[in-house]
Amino acid sequence: MVRRLTQFITASAAETIALGHRLAAELQGVVLLIGNLGAGKTTLVKGIAEGLAAAGEDDVSSPTFTLIHEYGDPPLVYHIDLYRLDTEREVESLGLEDLFATGRLVLIEWGERFPRLMPLPRTEITITAQDDESRIIEWRRVT
Repeated sequence: MVRRLTQFITASAAETIALGHRLAAELQGVVLLIGNLGAGKTTLVKGIAEGLAAAGEDDVSSPTFTLIHEYGDPPLVYHIDLYRLDTEREVESLGLEDLFATGRLVLIEWGERFPRLMPLPRTEITITAQDDESRIIEWRRVT
């Protein structure tokens, strides 16, 4: 069940980062970041991590090859990228349940590929590129 849908439009990477700052205080638990390659998922994470004072914008990068990045000391934000994983078994081997249980913010790129493994309630943020710079960003809480 979708409880609320909020839509934002950003016209640049800087505006997407600024939106991440705004959303940071409202996000909790598990957040799926949904969008095509290059949509701006990691750009939004830059703003969220900076908004929570967990990492500077320049310290945030895509965890495509490392799979999980931690921001903050102790970690305040976990940033996960499941793009390179193909099976539920591979995802389960990451121990995501342990991260979910920390109560920290867990941002997951490509998590929609493994819906059975994603907990409820959660937030889903869908980013759609309109052109090189502008994005439509939809935020919904799923229970």
